[in-house]
Amino acid sequence: MGWWPWSKRVRLAVRFIRAKFDSAQTTPENRRHWANADYLSADAAANRQVRQTLRNRARYEVANNSYARGIVLTLANDVIGTGPRLQMLLGDPPSPRATAGSAANQTIEREFAAWAKAVDLAGKLRTMRIARAQDGEAFALLVSNDNLDSPVKLDLRLIEADQVTTPGLTLAKPGAVDGIAFDEFGSPVEYHILKAHPGGATGAVGQDYDKVPAESVIHWFRADRPGQSRGLPDILPALPLFAQLRRYTLAVIAAAESAANIAIFMKTSAPAGGEAAEVEPMATMEFEPNMAVFGPEGWEPSQIRAEQPATTYGEFKHEILNEIARCLSMPFNVAACNSSGYNYASGRLDHQTYFKSIRVEQAHVETVVLDRILDAWMAEAVKVFGLGAIDSWPHQWFWDGHEHVDPAKEATAQATRLASHTTTLAAEYARQGKDWETELRQRAKEVALMKELGLSQAEVQPKAPAPQTEDEEDRGDQREAA
Repeated sequence: MGWWPWSKRVRLAVRFIRAKFDSAQTTPENRRHWANADYLSADAAANRQVRQTLRNRARYEVANNSYARGIVLTLANDVIGTGPRLQMLLGDPPSPRATAGSAANQTIEREFAAWAKAVDLAGKLRTMRIARAQDGEAFALLVSNDNLDSPVKLDLRLIEADQVTTPGLTLAKPGAVDGIAFDEFGSPVEYHILKAHPGGATGAVGQDYDKVPAESVIHWFRADRPGQSRGLPDILPALPLFAQLRRYTLAVIAAAESAANIAIFMKTSAPAGGEAAEVEPMATMEFEPNMAVFGPEGWEPSQIRAEQPATTYGEFKHEILNEIARCLSMPFNVAACNSSGYNYASGRLDHQTYFKSIRVEQAHVETVVLDRILDAWMAEAVKVFGLGAIDSWPHQWFWDGHEHVDPAKEATAQATRLASHTTTLAAEYARQGKDWETELRQRAKEVALMKELGLSQAEVQPKAPAPQTEDEEDRGDQREAA
């Protein structure tokens, strides 16, 4: 193809497209609202000073605000519960080593449960969840403790986020943030841990730190932005709301006390220089019960009306708590520990989002914390218990199940799912945080004992309550709503 002559060439006009979005406009009305918006990176926005300030304020609020303390404790109890339970899956049929695998499974599960009790694994996990909520991150060191009452001497030592820092770190140093050094792929290589807490008796003086390999450190936090290396408190968006809630409550109490402390207020309608008797301003008069009092001439006694708390006091607290709990995906009735305004349907609907967030957090705990602990424990356990060389350790974790609002309806739904083959016993027991193999073995023991004692199923089975009709269920829901 040859070139077209200039007269026949198509001339392309350059057009500039100026698209506008309301949210991108800066106006006198929104200038102050967006004044603190910036384009800092995740690590620059969450620098050492910012994280320290947020940690201090979050800890102060959790320590002094009853709602903040209750919300954080409830979250830790719901996520961790009584602790995770390990189920090994070695030698599942039709594997040729099914028999050997089954014996190894029972040994590992039994010994790991005993070790977890010896180190108080559940309690330390709850403490880590509390630390993540108020500090933004939780750290644990995998150490060897010869004094531990367990054949496996692995132990878990928790440290606060304040100790993970690098004194003298400059922003220009590549591959490092405060307390952590990374490789070229962005994976942690080592952690810098102060030998003493900076807030302790010797921490303010000593700045010595240890360089601990990343293999020995568990760092649990939620990365909200790509490239984020350190965590921020889970209750960060709610900190101003917690402060407002306490200030409003104290203001209501102060106003009510001020009104209650003034028994009688004397006022006069006489003009200045009129016929009213002279009374010293702010003068007080003591009263005794059942006494007749004659006031000064021209002065009329009145009583201050108690107008606190205001009629909107409860509604204000409700909305503030609802907004506070939203950043944790927690419904109001869980945050306030008050379900007086709920019925059966609304209670279940609100809990669905919360329980889903709990399952997501538990999956995160398994990946970041528990699997790391199990790998370190197995490295020592194979030698202690003579388990032999095994390439991989297939397993799963069980957590406490959530109690159903209506056990009868849940039992009916469970039976329907099993009868229609849309679920399995393993899945149904997992909903309750139980190991289906352990439960079936226990059930087999019970059935064998009943046969030995000559008892039938009907004799030992509890009497089921009579099923409710639809009218009775509707009346029950109406009573709950009322």
